[in-house]
Amino acid sequence: MKVLLKTAPTIEPITLAELKIHLRVDSETLDGNLATYQSILPGSHGISAGGLYTHVGTGVDVLGKQAIVNLNAGTVGAGGTVEAKIQESDDNANWTDWATGAFTLVNASNGNAIQEKAYTGTKQYIRVAAKVLVAACEFSADVIVNAATTAEDDDLTDLITDGRAVVENITRRQLLTATWYYYLDAFPCVDFIRLPFGNLQSAGLVVSYKDSDGTVTTLTVGTDYIVQTNGEGCGYIILPFGMSWPSVVLYPSNAITIEFACGWTTAANVPKNIKRAVKLAAEDLYYHGTRHDVLKPAIDNLLASYRLWEEF
Repeated sequence: MKVLLKTAPTIEPITLAELKIHLRVDSETLDGNLATYQSILPGSHGISAGGLYTHVGTGVDVLGKQAIVNLNAGTVGAGGTVEAKIQESDDNANWTDWATGAFTLVNASNGNAIQEKAYTGTKQYIRVAAKVLVAACEFSADVIVNAATTAEDDDLTDLITDGRAVVENITRRQLLTATWYYYLDAFPCVDFIRLPFGNLQSAGLVVSYKDSDGTVTTLTVGTDYIVQTNGEGCGYIILPFGMSWPSVVLYPSNAITIEFACGWTTAANVPKNIKRAVKLAAEDLYYHGTRHDVLKPAIDNLLASYRLWEEF
C-alpha cells in the first residue's frame, strides 16, 4: 500500500488534563492549579433588546484543561429573569451553543445563588451569553480553569500524539481527521477501489490519473465514480452501473492518485475504549516500557473490535 500523509490531525482523542488525571501527575497546590476568569463582569445588567442574548461574555481558553462555569446570580428585579448558556468556539470568533450548556432560568425564587456547570466539550474557547427580560438583574459569569502546569507538560503532550500513533498502528485506523494521498499503479480489474484507515469522509475526495505523456485528468464524482463511506469501516470508490475505468496508457509509477480525508471528526466521537487505549499507550511510553507486559494485553483487548483486517 502506497500512502502519503498530506495533512495531519489538528486535535487529539484525549486532552492533556485527561492524561494527567490518568497518570496522577500534579505537582502544584490548589491555588496554583486553579485560575478564575470573568466572562461576564459582575453588576446590574439591563433588559436585553429584542429578547436576544445581548450580554455576551469574554471567551476563555480551556483547551486541554478542566473547566467549570459559574453563573453568580444576585438581586433579581421585580418580575425579571436571566436566561444564560455556555457557548463554545474553535477560534474565539465563531460561536455555537454548547448542547448541554443551558443554566436553569434565574428569577426571584432562585436569585442570590450560584449555578455550576462543568464544561465537558472539546472546543478551545468557552464563554457565557445571557439575556435579561422584564427588569434589570444582578449577575456575573466566571470560568474556573484547572490550569495546572508541570515541567513535563510538553513531553506529556507529545506522548498523547505518540500514544495515538500506537493505537492507529494496531487498529490500522486514522482516529481523527487527516488527509492522505493513496497511490495506485493501475486501475483494478474489479469495479471498486477500497480505501484504507476507515471513517472515510466524502468531502474533498479527489481521484485523478496521469497518462504516459504526464497529463493529469481528474475524474468527476457522481459521473465517473461513486463514494461509499461505510461508516467506521473501509470506504470505497465504486464505478456507476455500466461504467468502466479509463482505458489509457498510464504513467509507469503512481499513475492514480486518490486524495481523501478520513477519521472521526471530533474527539467526542472517538469510542471510549479507543480513548482508554490511547491513555494506556501514553502511559507505557511515559514509564519507558517498564509496564509494557501489563499494559500491552490491556491495549490489545480494548482495541480488538476496532481493528480493520482488510489487506491492501
